[in-house]
Parts: sequence; C-alpha cells; structure tokens
Amino acid sequence: MSKPNLLIVEDDPNLGDILNEYLTMKGYETTLCRDGEEGWSKFKKDKFHLCILDIMMPKKDGFTLGKEIKKVQEDLPIIYLSAKNLKEDVIEGLKIGADDYITKPFSMEELLLRIAAILKRTQKNVENQNLKTLVFGDFTLHYDEQQIEGPSGKHKLTSKENELIRLLASEMNKLVNRSHALKQIWGDDSYFNARSMDVYLSKIRKILKEDPRVQIITIHGEGFKMVVTE
Repeated sequence: MSKPNLLIVEDDPNLGDILNEYLTMKGYETTLCRDGEEGWSKFKKDKFHLCILDIMMPKKDGFTLGKEIKKVQEDLPIIYLSAKNLKEDVIEGLKIGADDYITKPFSMEELLLRIAAILKRTQKNVENQNLKTLVFGDFTLHYDEQQIEGPSGKHKLTSKENELIRLLASEMNKLVNRSHALKQIWGDDSYFNARSMDVYLSKIRKILKEDPRVQIITIHGEGFKMVVTE
C-alpha cells in the first residue's frame, strides 16, 4: 500500500518545517504550503488522504480553504490547528466537517495518534462502502437496491435504514459508537438526529424479528451492536 499523502498548510515557517520533517520521518508523504492560496493550488493538483490546516493564514484562512476542499471532496479528513482555544472556532470547524481540532502548542506524538486514528477510520469507511451485499442470519442486505431480504420476502428500505443496516452488519457482533454512526450517516450527532436514528432503529428491529438469532442491542451510553447467534 502506498504511503498516505498529507497536505499541510501552515504559515508559521518553523512549525511548518517541523511538521513536515516529523511526519515525513514517520512514513507519510507530505506537501507543505505556506498560505491558503498555495494550499488550494496544491490540493487541485494532487490526491491527498488528509489535510492539516492552520486557521489564521494570509491570503486565504483555514476555514475558507476547508470549505472549498469539502465542496470538491466531501469525505477528505481535515485537522485544524489553532493558536486560540475559542469555542466559536471549534464550532465553525465542526460545521465545515472537520475531523479534529488541535490547539497550539501541541505534542507531535498526539498529532500523530490523531492522524493514525482518522486514517484508520476513513479506510474502514471506504471498505464498508464497497460492501454491496451483506448476509446475516436469514437476512440478505441488497445495498444497491435498498432492500433487505428475509424469511417473509423483501422489504424496501429508506436510504437512512439502508445505511444503518449496512453499518451495523459490516461491524457484526462489534460495538458501533452512537456518535460515529450519527456523524457518518447524518453528518452530525445533534439531539434531533439522535432521535431520528432511534426511530429508524425501531423500524429495523421490527423487520429483524423474523429471525430471533439477529438482534440489535443498545449499550447504554456507548452505542449499538448487531448480535448474530448461530
């Protein structure tokens, strides 16, 4: 597998050089840019697996650059670096779809761990997205057709039901974090979306009653698990 390619956009020359050298040493391909316009230009010319963006930069700030990147490649992870620990900045970053937000100064080891965690998750999402047919108990999910086939025949699914079943079935007998499920399928883990997900899960559970070996159990305060017994 080729090395993950990281886009680093940081106007502080010392921090930029340190980030570039450290992440290269740790096995990543890196492209270092000194301002938002240069970052945008490099993004359009190459394929990246993750972006590390400073917020306060000349020519084009990190939030503006992040919005432009997300319009082109919505699933590209972004980590924001900020000299300020302002709630408004964190909220703005989350609105754009940032995957993480780190306040300066920070340890390189912490950044490395966060990069690894995000890349692992996004790779898993890509793998899950490639699953078109999933079998669990007496059920078969036909993802492209938005249908689940069970003992009584086929059930048409809404897009959200389809996504939820695939997520749970692809992680069969494993915990699926509630917040992760909401962010992946709804885009954010707001209270409204959480209630909406509960309604969809209730509908899915009714379908799954056709095979008592297949259950979706709730793990309070953590998430859900599709349990399939022999």
